[in-house]
Amino acid sequence: MYMTQCLHRTVQQNPEHLATCFGERRQTYRQFVERVARLAGALQRLGMAPGDRVGMLAHNSDRYLEYLFAVWWGGGVLNPVNSRWSVPEVVYSLDDCNTGILIVDEHFAGLAEGIRALVRMPTQFIYAGDGEVPAGMHGFEQLIADTPAVQDAGRSGDDLACIMYTGGTTGFPKGVMQSHQNLWSACMPRMVDMPPIAGGRLLHVAPLFHVAGMARALIQFMAGESHVLVASFDAAHTLQVIERERVTETLLVPSMILALLAHPDLDRRDLSTLKRLTYGASPSAGEMVEQLLARLPDIELSHSYGLTEACPVVSSNLPCNHTPQARASGLSRSVGRGGLGVQVKIVDPDGVEVPRGTVGEIIVRGPNIMRGYWNKPEETARALRDGWLYTGDGAYMDEQGYLFIVDRLKDMIVSGGENIYSAEVENVLARHPAVAQCAVIGVPHAQWGEAVHAVVVCHPGAQVDAAQLREHCRQFIAGYKCPKSVEFRQQLPLSAAGKVLKRVLREPFAAGHPTPAN
Repeated sequence: MYMTQCLHRTVQQNPEHLATCFGERRQTYRQFVERVARLAGALQRLGMAPGDRVGMLAHNSDRYLEYLFAVWWGGGVLNPVNSRWSVPEVVYSLDDCNTGILIVDEHFAGLAEGIRALVRMPTQFIYAGDGEVPAGMHGFEQLIADTPAVQDAGRSGDDLACIMYTGGTTGFPKGVMQSHQNLWSACMPRMVDMPPIAGGRLLHVAPLFHVAGMARALIQFMAGESHVLVASFDAAHTLQVIERERVTETLLVPSMILALLAHPDLDRRDLSTLKRLTYGASPSAGEMVEQLLARLPDIELSHSYGLTEACPVVSSNLPCNHTPQARASGLSRSVGRGGLGVQVKIVDPDGVEVPRGTVGEIIVRGPNIMRGYWNKPEETARALRDGWLYTGDGAYMDEQGYLFIVDRLKDMIVSGGENIYSAEVENVLARHPAVAQCAVIGVPHAQWGEAVHAVVVCHPGAQVDAAQLREHCRQFIAGYKCPKSVEFRQQLPLSAAGKVLKRVLREPFAAGHPTPAN
């Protein structure tokens, strides 16, 4: 179980097959592996010893994929840096796991001096952008050109492969330690459920520093298929690339899908090659699914649920559960069933499994579960108990083993002694034709303790008021669950993974408890 094995296999069996396409740059698997082996040697020359961490702060590109495999080929450990972080947050992650080499592209080269001034240990910088190499940095392309290829270090099994920092939505980010076995064991069940399309081209839009984007790339490499990359998401450019490069599948978060649905080019571009779309990061995408299938009725949809600590997939809801019948039954609103080799239970606060249909916490066990948090033994002990990962996600499981997410447990709203799960309210709000996106939080209330507050983004040109949305909700859920207040915004605050930052939405109410907006 070592992640570079797939490169050896493809070079042996299909060396001239297209590996990567980024803008005008294209390379075969033979060329890709040659560059990986040379870059691995260059990293070793710069001081990367077995187990040493190497970071990359960059947008998606073919060079990002080369970084992933070159670090492993040379015996190192990845530290993919969140490109939306500030300099102090970047420095925290570098210092926390003693990252001595950082690769940056043209978008982030300007941060290098600020990082250099603050990091604790001396850091070698590699410039992986186009154009002139900045002073004080090594050139990515020059390193590859000047360094002979080295042998694959062959690190595998329990050897550490990656330290992937959580998004930092609460407190300091935690470095999730993922072994080669963890990553392999996460990818293989997904390949069983959803084999990559033979001869397919996967479009990377989701950031590769995020576990979902990286894991999907690894699956495509394990299948020996082709990668198409865009630096970052832009609706018009994404549609153009799908048409031009004949993309067959992609992974998107709901905010990206909604942007595509709202863009006029969706109906102008030839998207006939796009056969499959995987979405995640939101349990309340029911109305979005309806809109998407109305516009692209032949596309296969699948929904995945997971977390960084599970590398990442816990469960998948497959295309068969996105048929008209499954959508009518509500099955498409599930996040699917546990994958092969993954054990899933719903438990009460004492860790006892609850009856089917009862809300509790999702806990997971399997070879895909992280080794723990880097240098955080207490937090590791809280998350990993008796071999189980406690996810902090509230859900129930039906009689067939399908999971239905209701909330992060810490996000549950308690109003007048009643438990209210935000995802349930969000699902209902999302059915209103004027609502493009929504998020529900609990805000302080003098009488009830907490009140349900909705933050809504409307479709362009659509109009609706708070009273109309409350009346809409009353048709589907109990009155105490309906929003007591509604706030309209142009956009929701999102993490780099496309998840709504509810912490940011709560901040105004924590400071002085202002009256919610209607």
